[in-house]
Amino acid sequence: MPAKEKKEKERGIRKKAFKCAFPKTIPIFAGFWFLGISYGIYMNVSGFSFLYPMLMGLTIFGGSLEFVAVTMLLGSFAPLQTLIMTLMIQARHLFYGIAMLEKYKGTGWKKPYLIFGMCDESFSINYSAEIPEDVDKGWFMFFVTLLNQIYWVTGAALGGLLGSLIQFNTEGLDFVMTAMFVVIFLEQWLKEKKHYTALIGVSVSAVCLLVFGAESFMIPTMVCILCFLTVFRGPIEKAGGLT
Repeated sequence: MPAKEKKEKERGIRKKAFKCAFPKTIPIFAGFWFLGISYGIYMNVSGFSFLYPMLMGLTIFGGSLEFVAVTMLLGSFAPLQTLIMTLMIQARHLFYGIAMLEKYKGTGWKKPYLIFGMCDESFSINYSAEIPEDVDKGWFMFFVTLLNQIYWVTGAALGGLLGSLIQFNTEGLDFVMTAMFVVIFLEQWLKEKKHYTALIGVSVSAVCLLVFGAESFMIPTMVCILCFLTVFRGPIEKAGGLT
C-alpha cells in the first residue's frame, strides 16, 4: 500500500473513532466545565495564578485530589502525609486498572496515556460503551480520555482567569458529577437484562458506608465488590448478568 494511501486510511480510522467518542463525552464536558471552573476560581481565591490549575490538570488530572492539593500547597512541607493522602484519595484507580487490563491490550503507544489519563468518567465510558465493530477501540478510548482531560484543563484554566473578575458561591457544584454518575448507572441498568452486578455494587456500597462511614468507605467497598465478583463470576456469567 502506498504511503499516501496508508496515511489516508489511518486518518479515516482516527476520524471515525473521534466521531464515535465525542458524543459520549458531552455529558462529561458539562460536568467537567462546571467543576473545572469552580476549581480554577478556588485556586485563584487561594492566591494562585491560572497557570497552577491548568498545569495541575495537565500533570495530576485527579479531580478531587487537585482540590485537596490546594490545601497541601498552602500547608507545611509534609511529603509522607501527602503520599498517604494521595493514595487514599486515588486508590480506587487500582481497581479501575485491573478492570481495564484486557481492554487496553493491543493499544500500542496509546496505552501509557490511557493509563495516565484514566479518570472516573473515562473509565465509565471506556468500560461500558458499546463500540461499533468498524470503529478502532484503541483510538476510541484514546479520544474519550483526551477529550475528557481537555474539558477539565480548559475549565480549570478558564476558572483561574475569571476568578479575579467574578464572585459567586460555588457550593453545591460538585453535585453535578454525582448526578452524572446516577445517569450512567441508570443507562447501564436499562441496558442489562440481569442486574446482579449493579445490585452487588449498590448493596456493598450501602453496607460499607454504614460500617466505615462516608470518609473511609470507598476502598473497603472496592475490595468487597472485587471479591464478590471474583467469587460469583461463574454463576453471574451463566445467568447473563456480567457484561
